Amino acid sequence: MKINWDNIKMMVLLGLVVFLYAFSSARNAKREVSKPLVEFVGNKNLFITHEDVSKLLIQNQQNATNKSKEILDLNLLESTLNANPIIEFADVYVSVTGNLVAKVKQKMPIARVIDETSFYVDSNGGFMPLSKNYTERVPIVTGIVDKKDLGRIHEIATKIQKDEFLKKHVVQIQQNKDNTIDLKLRQCNFVVKIGSLEQLDKKINNLKAFYLKATKDKTLNNYSKVNLQFGSQVVCTKA
Repeated sequence: MKINWDNIKMMVLLGLVVFLYAFSSARNAKREVSKPLVEFVGNKNLFITHEDVSKLLIQNQQNATNKSKEILDLNLLESTLNANPIIEFADVYVSVTGNLVAKVKQKMPIARVIDETSFYVDSNGGFMPLSKNYTERVPIVTGIVDKKDLGRIHEIATKIQKDEFLKKHVVQIQQNKDNTIDLKLRQCNFVVKIGSLEQLDKKINNLKAFYLKATKDKTLNNYSKVNLQFGSQVVCTKA
């Protein structure tokens, strides 16, 4: 009987590859994880620091560093970060070199509510606490504000954030008892009465036209109120 040495060599080679792969996987799983590496994506202004994120990772995994990869609960670590009210989302994984990596995207504040307990409204219309590390320059919000009902504030703040004219000039959003909205502009004494947010684009265009004309005529300081609630009309009350 003739022995097929080519087949034997192939089987030995295949077995060796399987053994090396299994050995490498086992060794990689038991490799100790290093100190967390924290990477921020998006906004570079840090409301939560690298150290804060590292502490969250370590405290909630009972010293995540120096644990083998096979007993490290990455889902738990990720859930812990995602539960933080400053973080929009986090991705936690272990690199092939044994580094525990956390990629973090912070929430983006677009308005700041001034109340007994001040807080930000983020770009998704949700609650975001203030930070001791950094203060974002956004319009302040006053009046009647319910943390559980931020829809109108989010809508007008988003409009301000995306419009260059409004972003430059609006410094305050006032929500009244009847849910109507007023605005205050930088270096202007008058109140802008937006009212409801229906036909908001039209109202903003009317405001821009009024502002440009009043600036040209040097009459901005002649008014105490600019009312945009009457369709295509801009009704002004003199100071």
